[in-house]
Order: sequence, then structure tokens, then C-alpha cells
Amino acid sequence: MGQGLWRVARNQQLQHQGYSGQGYLTREHGRRIASNNVSNTSHRKQTQGGIDIYHLLKTRKSKEQEGFINLEMLPPELSFTILSYLNATDLCLASCVWQDLANDELLWQGLCKSTWGHCSIYNKNPPLGFSFRKLYMQLDEGSLTFNANPDEGVSYFMSKGILDDSPKEIAKFIFCTRTLNWKKLRIYLDERRDVLDDLVTLHNFRNQFLPNALREFFRHIHAPEERGEYLETLITKFSHRFCACNPDLMRELGLSPDAVYVLCYSLILLSIDLTSPHVKNKMSKREFIRNTRRAAQNISEDFVGHLYDNIYLIGHVAA
Repeated sequence: MGQGLWRVARNQQLQHQGYSGQGYLTREHGRRIASNNVSNTSHRKQTQGGIDIYHLLKTRKSKEQEGFINLEMLPPELSFTILSYLNATDLCLASCVWQDLANDELLWQGLCKSTWGHCSIYNKNPPLGFSFRKLYMQLDEGSLTFNANPDEGVSYFMSKGILDDSPKEIAKFIFCTRTLNWKKLRIYLDERRDVLDDLVTLHNFRNQFLPNALREFFRHIHAPEERGEYLETLITKFSHRFCACNPDLMRELGLSPDAVYVLCYSLILLSIDLTSPHVKNKMSKREFIRNTRRAAQNISEDFVGHLYDNIYLIGHVAA
């Protein structure tokens, strides 16, 4: 009896507030229509905005004409900016359509200097008939020749006047170029120690932590796969260069080139120990500190501990 009276009273309350079944459906329908109208209005605004931007960028002569945007109809600065994102192959293809734009000397000069950062010819008066597009082709050809035979590659660069016959110029070219095969480069530097000396002096290790400086060094001058005389030469040259770049730090820590040499070997051995899957029992931090301080007693325990942490967190110094 009580539940029946409660239902009657509840129904009367809902009818009074306009929440009958039909009223609810009517209001829900109204909300959906309003929501759709707002959505359609927003869509039209977005579409209208897109059309406005499209018209601003459109450079076709007529609506019936179709195809790519004609770069010749754009401001020259914008056209050159678009073409500057292309590599040499795509730029050659673009020259088939926009010959004057794609053959511009500034574009090819940028491609040359972004790939080969230093060449002796950059600092000379260009010869008659010189073009950076032709120079790019010669540099590419010379790099391929170097990757097959380093001596022939260097001779090719010299014969074209691209490089001077100077160890310092060759070292700068190698330092600023990333297209040379590192295995062939390692063979060439092993034979040309005069070029290696100048290449080492181009590195600036000032205010760098020792393991990070060693990584940067081996990114430019790859370490040999096996221990030998060449690896000892590299570490010796690196140690002297690192000390020359950080004289205040060396005095503060009491380090000499011989001590840095010992630390470099310790870092290489630790890198192999921690990263090699064949070594099951990894060297602990305490063991590394003890072994390193036996070889170089003047080094502080905290400094050697930081060296271990760097290798443990970042990885191999000669990877």
C-alpha cells in the first residue's frame, strides 16, 4: 500500500516538472539538434579557415590548372628555402622542372659545405668555369674513390684542386667529413702519422669529463679492433692532447699524461667488461677503484668512482 502511494506521488512530481517520457525524449532530441548545429558551425569555420589559407598559398594561374605549385610563382626567398631541404639527387630532379632555381649556386654551395665541411678550394679564388654543382659531383666521386682506396682518393682530390698537399689540410678535410669509410680511414691514418698528429690537435677537450672526451675522440678516429701499437699510439696522443686542453684540471687532480694514459686503458677494459655478454662476472665499482689506484696511486678514490659510474650508465667509450 505504501509503495503504491509512493509511485503515484513520484509520477505526479515528474509530470509537474516536465520529465514525462515524451517530454524527456523531446528535450533530448532538442539537445542533440543543438549539439549538431554547434558542430556544423564549428566545422564550417574550420573549413572556411582552411580555404582562406589555401587561397593564400595557391599560385596557379587558373582553377582548371592542376599539378604541383609552381615555385617560380613564389617569392625567390621562399622558393630557395623549399629547395634547400632537398638532397643532391632530388635537387637534380627538381632542376628538370625549375632549372634556374635548382641550379642556383647558393643551394649547391650549401650541399657541399654541409657534407664536406672543409676543402682547400673553399678559401681560394674560384677558377674560370667553376660551379658548386660540379664541385659536389667531384667531392662525391672522390669520397667513393677514398672508400675504395684512400691513397687514390686523396690523390683525386689534389688533382682536382680540391685539397692542398698538406697534412694539416688533409686532417681538416677528414675532421669535417662524415662520408668516409671508417675502416679505410683507420688504415690511412695508421700509414699517415703526420696527418694523424694534425687530426688530434683539431680536437678540443676543454672542460670535458675524461670518458666523454674519449668517446668523442673515438668517434672521429675509430679505435682498432685489436690491441696493438696503433691503439697505444692513439691513446698516447689523446692523453697529451687532453692534458694540453685542461692544464688547470690536471694540476688540481695531480694528473700527468702518463696517468691519463693509464686511466684510458682502464676505461677501455672496464667498457669491455661491463658491455660484453661473454663476461659473466662483471667488475664491481670497488674492484675498479682498487685496480686503477694500484696503477695510478695519486688519483683520488672519488674521481675513479665517477669514472666507473660514467661507463656503467652511458656505456662503452670506443663503441
